[in-house]
Amino acid sequence: MIPEQPTTPPPPPRRRGFDWRRALVPGLISSLSILVVFGGLAWLIAGNENWPRIQRQFFSLDHMLAALPRVAWGFLTNMKVWLIAMACIGVWALLLAVIRSLRGPWFAPFRLMVVLYIDLFRGLPALLLVILFGFGIPALRIPGLPSSGLFWGGFAMVLSYSAYVCEIYRAGIDAVHEGQRAAAKALGLNEGQVMLYAILPQALRNAVPSLMNIVVALQKDVALLSVIGVRDAVREAQIYTSSTFNYSSMVVAALLFLLATIPMARLADWVTHRDRVRRLQLAG
Repeated sequence: MIPEQPTTPPPPPRRRGFDWRRALVPGLISSLSILVVFGGLAWLIAGNENWPRIQRQFFSLDHMLAALPRVAWGFLTNMKVWLIAMACIGVWALLLAVIRSLRGPWFAPFRLMVVLYIDLFRGLPALLLVILFGFGIPALRIPGLPSSGLFWGGFAMVLSYSAYVCEIYRAGIDAVHEGQRAAAKALGLNEGQVMLYAILPQALRNAVPSLMNIVVALQKDVALLSVIGVRDAVREAQIYTSSTFNYSSMVVAALLFLLATIPMARLADWVTHRDRVRRLQLAG
């Protein structure tokens, strides 16, 4: 027999030094392109002959400071309605999604009612619902029902957004593998226990990235309540504008909404990125 030749281990890979050019050049190019584009836009806007008049009407610092307390107080109303509506939407939409996901012939009428609800409130504009509920129901003066336009406007937002969130929940429920349901039933769990302990925890985790975008959209659409006279940030800005004929108060309201929505949008991006990484790790 021919004796085996000893195998020599491969040499260790050579460590490359830090490439400053590859690390810095892309960042420098990105920064330069941003400066060129936004600098060019600023030059075009500031060089326009109508810019001084636009600046006085929309970006007057004196009017901004004068309108800020009233607009900020109205913005607190926006935030309160947003938080309450968000909690109500989360619970009501989850209940609708669970009802629609129930199986068996006995639940067919309830599934049909949920489908009709979703089709109705997804097909109607949120602004139209706010006007119908905010003006219509208080005008009926039904004993025992609130007469506040703020209440019914928020109620309309809950009805509208719940139709969308219900479908997000249902997509998360459908994304759970059928084997999870079969395994839970093999352990002796009934239909309700299977949904509560096996399906919903996984479905909610699947639905979180999409729900974050809904949260951002809801925070902006709460401003629709201003059309029924609710003294929110937009309405307070309109009142100031009507008395001064200056639109700087509208810019203040816009900045307040941006201060709230931009962090939430970045949080939604972060949650979506984490979910994508998690799915890639599970797939690998």
